[in-house]
Amino acid sequence: MILSSYPMWWLALPVLLLPVWWHRQKRQRLKAEPLATARFLPAATPEQLRVWQWRDKVLLVLRCLLLLALIAWLAATIFPWRGDTVLVDIGADKAWAEKEIAAAGFGVARRMDLPADVLQWLRQNERDWRPTAKLLIVARADQIAMPPRVPQFSHQLALRTQPPPAAAKKVTPVVRDVALGAPAARSGAWRSLFAAFDSAGTAAVRHTLAAEPSAGTTLIVWDTPDTVPPANWRAPHWWIAAMPAAFPELAKVSTLTINGITLKYADSPRGRLWTSDTFPPRDADAARALYEAWQLLAAAPAPTYATASQTFAAARNTPSAITDAKPATWLALALLALFMIERILTHARRH
Repeated sequence: MILSSYPMWWLALPVLLLPVWWHRQKRQRLKAEPLATARFLPAATPEQLRVWQWRDKVLLVLRCLLLLALIAWLAATIFPWRGDTVLVDIGADKAWAEKEIAAAGFGVARRMDLPADVLQWLRQNERDWRPTAKLLIVARADQIAMPPRVPQFSHQLALRTQPPPAAAKKVTPVVRDVALGAPAARSGAWRSLFAAFDSAGTAAVRHTLAAEPSAGTTLIVWDTPDTVPPANWRAPHWWIAAMPAAFPELAKVSTLTINGITLKYADSPRGRLWTSDTFPPRDADAARALYEAWQLLAAAPAPTYATASQTFAAARNTPSAITDAKPATWLALALLALFMIERILTHARRH
């Protein structure tokens, strides 16, 4: 299998029609000899008839194979041709970008628009650059995420990132809907608990309490003794503080202890059911421990950190290989052999 680095070369396949056209034409020279008796015949303009026929079929096939091998070799072979290059983020401040480019000594280098996921793109296309070429990336800080590992390149790469504006970004709070199924005598403690959660937590998370769940409800608190919750109530999580007998799934529970809080949970068609002897918390210490335990259970997305300005030295001797690619050396040898055979047959035909 040949993996083409430059598949556009395969568009040159129509070139194979040239030897076909060449061999279809009659290229035999006819030698005319004057006859003595021809002077008694009326003069006539000589006519030449072009006859289309296949000639030298073996040589034709050989030349077609020669062109095909040449196209395949060009499509699979890598020719580093790029020199010093600057990859510029079009959204970056132009004055700042020009200053950084001049300071890095890339004033006359060729420029390219910054591709998406530039570090990964460079690892895949680094073979296009000559061994002595250097690269410079000029971009905004939030356009290049910090990779989990220090990337390694075969060329020296300088990264210059524009710091974000001084004004802090406005954080949009994440609202978590909570359905509170509790009578008035018990709801006060739960409302105080979630108010404390909002005060102790970050400004990016806020809880809203409602009497019934909605499509966006993430938690249902059930603290109504001697009452079974409606069958249509659904949520990813339930806190069961009263009437656990109404939930037969709690007969077989798993136990988890976090931050001194013992939690029992079981999965059900209505959501994951949680219960604990600490529901609802009876003092501030218990509420704080429950909050910290619940935060440890919550799956928070890992933040994306911007890559700071830095320079990556050439850490690899050779560019990264093309995945699943096989060397094109055999194509070069086949091309040379076909060329030699074609020359030998052409010489033999002439003599």
